[in-house]
Amino acid sequence: MFDTLGKGLSGLIRKLVTGTSIDKKSVEEILVELKKILLQSDVDTKLADELILKIRKKTLEEKIPAGLTLREYVLKVVYEELVALLGGKPSELTEKKRIMVVGLFGSGKTTSIGKLAKYFLKHNMRPVLIALDFYRPAAPEQLQQIGKQVGAQVYVHNKKDSFEAAETALKTFSKYDVLIFDTAGRNALDKQLAEELKKLAQVIKPDEVLLTIPADLGKVARVQAEEFHKLAGVTGVIITKMDGTAKAGGALAATSVTGAKVKFIGTGEHLDNFEVYNPTRFVSRLLGLGDLQTLLEKAKESELGPEKAQKLIEGKFTLQDFMEQIEAMGKMGPLQQVASMIPGLGGRIPEDLLQKQEEKMKRYKYIIQSMTKFERQNPDSIEGSRIKRIAKGSGCSETEVRELLNQYNQMKKMMKMFGGKAGLERGQLKNLAKQFGFKL
Repeated sequence: MFDTLGKGLSGLIRKLVTGTSIDKKSVEEILVELKKILLQSDVDTKLADELILKIRKKTLEEKIPAGLTLREYVLKVVYEELVALLGGKPSELTEKKRIMVVGLFGSGKTTSIGKLAKYFLKHNMRPVLIALDFYRPAAPEQLQQIGKQVGAQVYVHNKKDSFEAAETALKTFSKYDVLIFDTAGRNALDKQLAEELKKLAQVIKPDEVLLTIPADLGKVARVQAEEFHKLAGVTGVIITKMDGTAKAGGALAATSVTGAKVKFIGTGEHLDNFEVYNPTRFVSRLLGLGDLQTLLEKAKESELGPEKAQKLIEGKFTLQDFMEQIEAMGKMGPLQQVASMIPGLGGRIPEDLLQKQEEKMKRYKYIIQSMTKFERQNPDSIEGSRIKRIAKGSGCSETEVRELLNQYNQMKKMMKMFGGKAGLERGQLKNLAKQFGFKL
């Protein structure tokens, strides 16, 4: 999700924080580099130019606020303008709603509806999923399967008439908290789709019209968002496939300027890979400054618990904790994504190390389960005959047992080195955090 934009921006921020001096010439150099990063991430050229112009005007033409150095002010302005470009304030859905979901063929619309249903269920609301896509083969059946997975009611009209299905569902499920209508997916310029969407909008009278846009569309997302908005009055956007493209920055920027806010992002194929889109937190992660609030929320949902998450952040954990973290972190998403939420770690750990760790996690769990309680609490005691016994009991090699112990020790050292929350309370990063108003 953050490959091009995230690495570029976090590197730029580190350069700003650790650079020897900042003057007008170096600010111009930074702006040139920032524009290059944005264009490589498929952000529209016009939007990138407008962003650079705003930052240049504020930092080089306007008076620097009292108490700030030029360095601190440039950092603050870059952060604030990126947040504005990528959406501004977050926008959630928690009230009783009629939601019509529209989108392109292959945009991940039906899967996103399942994720949306799961989101509402977590908020103690009863959703019902209503099939209105009778063009794509087996679309209603797919919706039924997804509904079963998340535990949500699904309605499929026996006559396969989208208008009659919508009218019947409105009457039948009027007492449900949320009605989510899965419309047919086609190109926004398709005349048949245009007429159907207009009619359905009149029948359903939706409180929300959510458009699913795949992140790999990049800046082209703007055209689709504008066209769908004309047809059905789009009120919000779900960006899907955020985990598999370098164009995510372009899609986020493009859809945000249409007036329809990005409300959710899909960060993977699983139904748990779904986040409320918060531009402030998102940009914080892009800049390598972490997002402890989202990390702790994910920890709570995955049953890891804030206390254990805090142990992870600060590097204070035993092998028993490590095993529980392995189980819980599997529910939190890919390790690269989790690492990006920890201040100082985003983009700092090699991807191949994280991928290797992820592949071995299952075997690590077997190894830890073969240890005694004493060994889990005192990893330093594991050597020689203990390693042989653990390897035999877990069905793994002695080399793998040693690898686990090494990985465990490396992870502890790395967490302590970056200092978790305390890392943002020292030196220049302390001032930076204060200027951004981070509450960690």
